[in-house]
Amino acid sequence: MIRTVRVLPLLLLPVLLAGCGTEKAGAGTEASNASAPSNASASSKASASPKASASPADPTEIAARARALGLDPALVYVIDPPGFTLAQQSVGASDVGLSIAYTDLKSGAVINLRVEPGTMTDANCTTQAAFSEHMTCVRDGNAWYRTGGGEAEYVLAQKGHLVHVAAEQGKVTRAVLREAARSVRRPYESELPIVLPS
Repeated sequence: MIRTVRVLPLLLLPVLLAGCGTEKAGAGTEASNASAPSNASASSKASASPKASASPADPTEIAARARALGLDPALVYVIDPPGFTLAQQSVGASDVGLSIAYTDLKSGAVINLRVEPGTMTDANCTTQAAFSEHMTCVRDGNAWYRTGGGEAEYVLAQKGHLVHVAAEQGKVTRAVLREAARSVRRPYESELPIVLPS
């Protein structure tokens, strides 16, 4: 059975990905240390952002907006990659998860956030080929760092789902990917219209 992907209206303008139409994702509270690479340092830039004191979105509103889009509310996360902005038109939701792209307007590099149902262990890390049949996988704290097929990503295992923070190798450093993975959080109230438009 083919699953249809419902892409949010803003995805209809992919040409904007490289420049206009982006909004700063904002920095905020890091995900709990239980789901983040333990050897990564917190971002001083993240804590200095005005959004650091923003109001968390109401879980009830997240759930209502997500369900209206056919998305499991448990899959709704955002990240705060240092130096990157959320590309509004890149947000996509389907019955298999949420995806958001973040761009560095200076270099053109892109970090992709993907949240989907699933589980991962040390034993199956290399066999869950997201982007390559031949990949390496190493533990980094409570996350996994995977490379293969010219891609690199951090994978965090949450309750019944996986958070992927990925980029093209050579375009984004491992340190930046690690920091982005550490920043995984639920959206702020001000971000809901972008991440989950009604």
